Amino acid sequence: MPQTRIILFTGKGGVGKTTISGATALRAAELGYKTLVMSTDPAHSLADALDQPLSPEPSEVAPNLFGQELDVYYSLRKYWSNMRQLMTSIFRWQGTDKALAEEMAIFPGMEEVSAFLWLEEFYRQGEFDLIVIDSAPTGETLKHLSLPQVGQWWLTRALPIQKLAGQPLSKIFSTMTRLPVDKALLEIEDFYNKVLSIHKILSQTETTSIRLVLNPERMVIQEALRAYTYLQLYGYPVDAVMVNRVLPASFAQAGFGEQIEAQRDYLAEIEDSFAPLPIFTVPHQGREIFGLDRLRAIGVALYGERDPREIFHEAEPYQFIEQRNGYLLTIHLPFLKDEDVTVTQKDDELIIQAKDRRRNLFLPKFLAYYEVTSSQMMDSRLLVRFEKKRE
Repeated sequence: MPQTRIILFTGKGGVGKTTISGATALRAAELGYKTLVMSTDPAHSLADALDQPLSPEPSEVAPNLFGQELDVYYSLRKYWSNMRQLMTSIFRWQGTDKALAEEMAIFPGMEEVSAFLWLEEFYRQGEFDLIVIDSAPTGETLKHLSLPQVGQWWLTRALPIQKLAGQPLSKIFSTMTRLPVDKALLEIEDFYNKVLSIHKILSQTETTSIRLVLNPERMVIQEALRAYTYLQLYGYPVDAVMVNRVLPASFAQAGFGEQIEAQRDYLAEIEDSFAPLPIFTVPHQGREIFGLDRLRAIGVALYGERDPREIFHEAEPYQFIEQRNGYLLTIHLPFLKDEDVTVTQKDDELIIQAKDRRRNLFLPKFLAYYEVTSSQMMDSRLLVRFEKKRE
């Protein structure tokens, strides 16, 4: 059985991520790969695109093709039962109404966290050859993808949970309050380990590909460019750009001549801006896309004879280069200038501020003996120089 591959589609809301995700999954399934297409977008529309009912667990919708729409309450019961019980009990202990306590126990971001836990489980089990993720719009996706690193930071810096689990204080508190503190702490520790695992999985080029979905429109292109920059910042491999709803020349007779001309300019801009990423295009279908037959037509138009599991572009977003007096860290950050980026080193972290995004990069242990001496942007890469610390 081939190694499990993960393909995540992201883009601005309304560009057709769900259609492209469903078409890709169906194409792969019909090529013989056991495929799961999973929706992590709270505004689920995957069932509508497949024209099949879906549930919080994978369900078969066609030979080799399974679909799943995540449900935060179901995921909480599956992965966070002790933590949910603890939080609900604490709110009830403080006098909160039962219904409100149940609702307050669901913290913002739990749906995103549950997506990673499902993904880690499916990848570890190796049941599927391909997992296709129909993600939330770009801004939410960036938050989702930064969760492993943000969670790692909080759990190692703000909440060193491995030091708390099993300590006498938590046991005493559990006995006094009859709250499941110990079990909840162990649940968090398990989550911490899975966070580290899923970040490794998602940042491996041979395992994961992120594909940007966009339409040939100015605002959509700009958001996709920002997303590409920040995905590189977080260390995730982007291997293709999928341009949806390209108006064919035949539409000119229906009064779309001006829009077709504008799209030509935008398509040229896309080619220039995202090079060397390969660009895939899908012609506008002139109708609503739902059901397997219509998704099949999209998949053929999108990939032709190519295998959707293929890695379309390989480039390491991070590289450490040994130099005579230290190391050079290069990070692919396209579309940024020197004044857009600031770099700060704090102990074993490199804090990169790129416009309004911040990344805490955990450095290899050997760099504890080195310090940042300079940083600059050059040819779409951030160059950070490390030299040995002076005694």
